[in-house]
Amino acid sequence: MQVPQDGEDFASQPWYHGPLSRQKAEALLQQDGDFLVRASRSRGGHPVISCRWQGSALHFEVLRVALRPRPGRPTALFQLEDERFPSLPSLVLSYVTGQRPLSQATGAVASRPVIRQGPIRRSFSEDTLLESPARIELPRARKRSDSQPAGLEHMGLSGEDHSGPGASPVPTCALPRMGSDPVLLKTPASLGSVVDGLRASDGQLHAKAPNKPPRTPSLVLHDASGRPPTYCELVPRVPSAQETPTGHSGPETEASWWEANEEEEEEDRSFARPKAEVFFCPPNNLFCLLGPQNRPLEPKVLSTLRDLFLEHHPGSTALHLLLVDCQATGLLGVTKAQRGAMGVTSGLELLTLPHGHRLRLELLERHEALALAGALAVLGCSGPLEERAATLRGLVELALALRPGAAGDLPGLAAVMGALLMPQVSRLERTWRQLRRSHTQAALAFEQELKPLMRALDEGAGPCAPGEVALPHVVPAVRLLEGQELPGPLDESCERLLRTLHRARLVARDAPQFREAAARRLRGFQPNPQLREALTTGFVQRLLWGSQGVGAPHATRLEKFQRVLSALSQRLEPDV
Repeated sequence: MQVPQDGEDFASQPWYHGPLSRQKAEALLQQDGDFLVRASRSRGGHPVISCRWQGSALHFEVLRVALRPRPGRPTALFQLEDERFPSLPSLVLSYVTGQRPLSQATGAVASRPVIRQGPIRRSFSEDTLLESPARIELPRARKRSDSQPAGLEHMGLSGEDHSGPGASPVPTCALPRMGSDPVLLKTPASLGSVVDGLRASDGQLHAKAPNKPPRTPSLVLHDASGRPPTYCELVPRVPSAQETPTGHSGPETEASWWEANEEEEEEDRSFARPKAEVFFCPPNNLFCLLGPQNRPLEPKVLSTLRDLFLEHHPGSTALHLLLVDCQATGLLGVTKAQRGAMGVTSGLELLTLPHGHRLRLELLERHEALALAGALAVLGCSGPLEERAATLRGLVELALALRPGAAGDLPGLAAVMGALLMPQVSRLERTWRQLRRSHTQAALAFEQELKPLMRALDEGAGPCAPGEVALPHVVPAVRLLEGQELPGPLDESCERLLRTLHRARLVARDAPQFREAAARRLRGFQPNPQLREALTTGFVQRLLWGSQGVGAPHATRLEKFQRVLSALSQRLEPDV
């Protein structure tokens, strides 16, 4: 298998099949080790490595990490697991020639490429991989055979290809250049006027090159469809004909609220007493993966979610969970109106105040719902014993990706550990024995690292330094402020009480540092809309209790689902 040098287009590679559905990809994989690379339509064109291993078709999403453009280095890196490569061909070459597993969780090895038969319908270069397959072709500059830079002045689309009844001219913008790059349009001009002035047979060259623009960085134009921009120096963005679906904000809007600097200059005004309760997860009944009136635990939805999580490695899932947790806690994305209503700048500060009651209840609901969903992922595996052990290993690896020093999402870590330590899960002796036998490293990490870390965090003695931690563990303080008793021996209760309150005070004080740490981890991150939706509080509640049951009292819902989990646990491993 030959792979081009870094930076070349990989669409010509025989193992790249372009936009291809999951079902068609699985039909092409016949033997263990067969693999291909496709552009996933449901992921907006993200590259996915499909591989057959141990009789099952597995799919691994390759993350594209955008870099700030600098001369002499790639504009993006491609990441699988924890390794990054300057191009997708170099990633494939490294894993195939080295016979290394595509993920530690599955151990799948890609060794034999499935050769593409015929040309692909649409090729994605590394710069446009994140674009949707339905996106309109971008206008490119005409290449001249001479060395005059004026030959690139006119840009446009062929009138025969893109002009039609009712078509309106699309404005394009001038892009400044860096160094000796070719010059683009000096002034904005409509594509229609450019097409009229330039035909394929014209040899129009200007006698004098246009004036050299100032040496400024190349401009990144945001697409009107709301998708995240990719850097391309010679190709400006044009508005897409597709509109953003109703009820869903585009990634461009999403990226602004966690990457932008939330600090604003305080206006000279007198203090106003907070007038309203504020929380940051408004109820939303419009979900892509759920119908308007869904029943609890719909099998089709659970199957879709399972495939969705299998396509993302633990590091990617951890960043998605960190993003949603930061929004639910009010660490990122807090509007000016919300800051005015709550009287502080962050939800970490609001948690410690009397009018933070609603936010505290929301965070407790979120913690419990995520823990129940994690337990359901294990107890819902009615297949072979190895399948349940693999699910346990997946949760352990997700917890490792959430711990301090990694994603640093301690509320997410607490929810995952809550699922693993739930009585209905911890009683599965045969499943845990299989985990220790088949996945010894994950079992050791759970016993020797994760359990002591979680115990220390619950006792208010674990790590909580901004930087190492992006979002601190606030569940003990929230429980305490809501009048719940802290678990543990009575002779240690006073000491734990003081540690918890002191930790809550430090968290409120260091809220700006936590915000900077979270934004730094999420900078350049491009979330999957479906996975991000699946991790929201409203979605998890609707999934567990249905559209009707979610309105029942909290205690009733919790008791009912605990009985469901107990029944599932007994069915998997009955008491002797």
